[in-house]
Amino acid sequence: MSATTLTPPLHQGEADARIGLRDHVRHTSALVRRNLLWIRQDPESMLDAILMPIIFTLLFVYVFGGSIGQALGGGQDAYVQYVVPGMMAMMSMNIAMAVGTGFNQDFQNGIMDRFRTLPIGQGSVLFAKIVVELMRMLVATAVMMVVGVLVGFDITNWGGLFAAVGLSALFGSAIMWIFLVLGVSLKSAQSVQAMGFLVLMPLQFGSSIFAPTQSMPGWLQAFTDYNPLSSLADSARGLMVGGPVAHDIWVTVGWSVVLTVVMAPIAIHKFRTKS
Repeated sequence: MSATTLTPPLHQGEADARIGLRDHVRHTSALVRRNLLWIRQDPESMLDAILMPIIFTLLFVYVFGGSIGQALGGGQDAYVQYVVPGMMAMMSMNIAMAVGTGFNQDFQNGIMDRFRTLPIGQGSVLFAKIVVELMRMLVATAVMMVVGVLVGFDITNWGGLFAAVGLSALFGSAIMWIFLVLGVSLKSAQSVQAMGFLVLMPLQFGSSIFAPTQSMPGWLQAFTDYNPLSSLADSARGLMVGGPVAHDIWVTVGWSVVLTVVMAPIAIHKFRTKS
């Protein structure tokens, strides 16, 4: 009678360690293609990326543009130059929230359970989600810029525009890791969305995205000084319209690096170990 040696199954972390960088890239590319095909089959999933920038741009320009523009010393035209670059920060946050709700829904539908049984790098699943959401963010930003030009925004620095888009994408990808953690930790997509709004509202309206902070109470100005959305909005504004940008760019990059380094390992670990 011959003895049979059984090889114990690899732990998921050990299995990931056996997968090389090239395979991780290949798996991520395949999953990106799968997610894009899903969007193609369900074009309604792009409505938020298309309609949200139109609605918000028109809303803030025509409802608040006159009064805030007067405070800026130039009326509605001055407000358009102020708010359109700042709204890039809003796009990065709102699209980032969508990755958390979509991730949670994939778990509820059993799609993620199947992915975790496949011989692929588990981090590839999360990286693919972020890549696709960054593509959606670029679509939303392009729509916002088109609407901004139609309502009077003057693009004078194309290099600054592309730099601002790249900076927004960097920060947006970092924020997505937070929402991926929420998506894998909370029980329902509604919970992820509710938690997202609780985080988004204070950060967005307690920043320099929609209005200058000089007229805010002192305690709120202190909050806006440390709010990364203020740094991102001021960076985009300086790059596209003109003004000092070095400090705000470094603050935005610093926030992006710290959030990614801290939250990405947590998101990948929770994805691997979710029961």
